[in-house]
Amino acid sequence: MSIADNRKNAEYEIKKTIEDGIEALRHKNLEGVMSLYAPEVISFDIVPPLQYVGADAFRKAWEEVFLAFQGPIGYEIHDLSITVGDDVAFTHSLNRISGTMHNGQQTGIWVRWTACFRKINGKWLIVHHQNSVPVDMQTGRAVLDLKP
Repeated sequence: MSIADNRKNAEYEIKKTIEDGIEALRHKNLEGVMSLYAPEVISFDIVPPLQYVGADAFRKAWEEVFLAFQGPIGYEIHDLSITVGDDVAFTHSLNRISGTMHNGQQTGIWVRWTACFRKINGKWLIVHHQNSVPVDMQTGRAVLDLKP
């Protein structure tokens, strides 16, 4: 198998991993979401703290997300880019999370997402994960109404 074929296979595996994770997120399947992450994952998310270190800390963050929504969670991914090396890969995209909060408020925000994968025991897992939103430098507030 050629290097190009190996990279295409890796891209497919990573894309499938991401799609499976999104499906798990939509159904609030915590174990399915956590199956994306290596135990030593480091995450920089849009909510405090500055970083989550390790899968156990990040699991708590996902539990809070799931508790915030009344029903299923909407999740879209746009402009996904996957770059693959031998045992390391990175992705980036624009993603939208939406749904109804427990207070009845409808939400739908776009985030910028970057994930770094490493092939561990034959499986592509996220070792670094980052969500961000633009900030209005005049007010210091997040800008949540932008769309791709």
